[in-house]
Amino acid sequence: MRTRTLGRTDVPVTALGFGAAVIGNLFTPVRDDEAYAALDTAWDAGIRYFDTAPHYGVGVSERRVGEFLRTRPTGSYTLSTKVGRLLEPADDGGAGGAGGDDSAHGFATPATHRRVWDFSAAGVRRSIEDSLGRLGLDRIDVVYLHDPDDHAEQAFGEAYPELERLRAEGVVGAIGAGMNQAGMLTRFVRDTDVDVVLCAGRYSLLDQRALSRLLPAATERGVSVIVGGVFNSGLLADPKQGATFDYGRAAPALVERALKWQALAERHGTTLRAAALAFPGGHPAVTGVLVGTRSAAEVSDTVAQFTAEVPAALWQEARDKNLLAADVPTPGTREEEPSA
Repeated sequence: MRTRTLGRTDVPVTALGFGAAVIGNLFTPVRDDEAYAALDTAWDAGIRYFDTAPHYGVGVSERRVGEFLRTRPTGSYTLSTKVGRLLEPADDGGAGGAGGDDSAHGFATPATHRRVWDFSAAGVRRSIEDSLGRLGLDRIDVVYLHDPDDHAEQAFGEAYPELERLRAEGVVGAIGAGMNQAGMLTRFVRDTDVDVVLCAGRYSLLDQRALSRLLPAATERGVSVIVGGVFNSGLLADPKQGATFDYGRAAPALVERALKWQALAERHGTTLRAAALAFPGGHPAVTGVLVGTRSAAEVSDTVAQFTAEVPAALWQEARDKNLLAADVPTPGTREEEPSA
């Protein structure tokens, strides 16, 4: 599994990372044994980058990831988590209390805690301390500001400077922001000294909004980009009517475009999932992709698709059929540096 470092740091990440939202019971429950089997299989496949967050199942994901990583040698993996949502114990009474569930936030887990937005400097410190407690670890390698869309002033004015201080103190190795949009991430790249940004859903076979400003800015500034949401929440994994795009029902025109991609991949002896996983790596700013998997079987399938060959002729035909613009970089066109 190819390994690169983030930005100008010495923090390594594997080209394929383990996104741990799903083992926080995203949409449907995952048993402990299933979660640990998925993590074990990822490790055996060479994956050494694991991403989690307090938001994922109100701490369930962090606890599971931490319990797993405590069985691995310190320094043999890279762990990222996020700040911006503090977890407060839920009131026993009322909607969303300890007796309720977390389905309003997309997680099939008891709502033992409520999320409180906090991008203050003190909130950042407390969030990291709380995460370390749930993880049971003494260090977090990468910290992202998590979804600061509606909190820009506090995120840039308080949270980001605190991350800079934590990096200078050696508490964390790399800092950045993670969002489902490209616009504010571009501002982070241009106006701050982040090492990495996590861009979900905005650089895929169906959505290349990150290409116009974010990725060129990251290349210019030497900032790494981790791409999440390569399947756009499902449509590029299994295109059909009723499939989801960005967690909502996909429009018929998008389904039709995804089906064209699927037919193209099959003509070239590969799969749509393999093409979707390979595509982001064609841009020189992209350091790796994060994929959420909830079982050992899903991990094995993802690794197989990620390592499958996607013929160069597929990308050329995609341009010929106007599935990709002529200026979109594709795998095989970037100059690769030696593996770390």
